[in-house]
Amino acid sequence: MDWTALFLSLRLAGWTVAILLPVSVLAGRGLAYGRFRGKGLVEALVMLPLVLPPTVFGFYLLVALGRQSPVGAAWQAVFGQPLVFSFAGLLVASVIFNLALAIQPAQRGFEAVPVALREAAATCGLSPWQSLIRVELPLAWPGILTAMVLTFAHTLGEFGIILMIGGSIPGETKTIAIAIYDRVQAFDMAAAGIMSAVLVAISLTTIAATYALSARIGRRLG
Repeated sequence: MDWTALFLSLRLAGWTVAILLPVSVLAGRGLAYGRFRGKGLVEALVMLPLVLPPTVFGFYLLVALGRQSPVGAAWQAVFGQPLVFSFAGLLVASVIFNLALAIQPAQRGFEAVPVALREAAATCGLSPWQSLIRVELPLAWPGILTAMVLTFAHTLGEFGIILMIGGSIPGETKTIAIAIYDRVQAFDMAAAGIMSAVLVAISLTTIAATYALSARIGRRLG
């Protein structure tokens, strides 16, 4: 069992969720309530990473974050190391790749909030931020929670993007999915099976706990 790879995957998933949580709330709310020209294009761009083959999306990210790109060159100048084939590069790629999973469920959650409630909140003198915190978030949280769980589980199992951007550097970019692939390549099926079972157990436990929490809070709100 490659515990270093597992902890790296958990770290990557945790940071991805932490970054995308506020993004999902703000972007999901904006897309749910906003009426602007080009909204369909924005929604399509959000979904694009999810429907593109990981190798294609990974290639474009590799070009966009590489040393020859403005982003990669700036990172190299500031931190003295390349952005690609580093944990920071993995995190950037993971955040971009999971945008759809983080924003879409949150958007649906906000769309389920009755318009009358938002109008009533405004009539009572609540500011948009007060309305968000006191009225909308308590009602839209199932969608937001779903978004974060999907993001966490998807990041744990992501392979193609990770391999393209990070390679397989132990302790830096070698996640549990890459470790499983390496063990299969070495015909070590026993180790690959153990790591796969651990990954399945973590994902299943996370999803089951989310369902239990949703049901419990739902009963309280009811």
